[in-house]
Amino acid sequence: MTVNLDQAYWLGLLVSVVLPVLVGLVTTRVTHARWKAVLLLALSTATGFVTEYAGPHDAGYSVGTAAVLALVSFGTGVLSHFGFWKPVGVSAKAQDSFVKAA
Repeated sequence: MTVNLDQAYWLGLLVSVVLPVLVGLVTTRVTHARWKAVLLLALSTATGFVTEYAGPHDAGYSVGTAAVLALVSFGTGVLSHFGFWKPVGVSAKAQDSFVKAA
């Protein structure tokens, strides 16, 4: 079995890994986790559909493939948040980056 992923799909995967940091940049520490998850889901969905649109298409644009890419993007984002960004402390630093001293 040969796996052949084009550059658009690799770029979409890379964006999926960075999405939790982006969510941390645009939210605060007091933002409820539910809203952070909804924002991550919305960004992941957009990433999946844009990745499918940017990818090469022999048979045309596929909404089913875009939905699968969105699910993979969301799963990758959640796993990278809890498996890498949060333990290393990047999530907390991202949320503190725009906090100004009073």
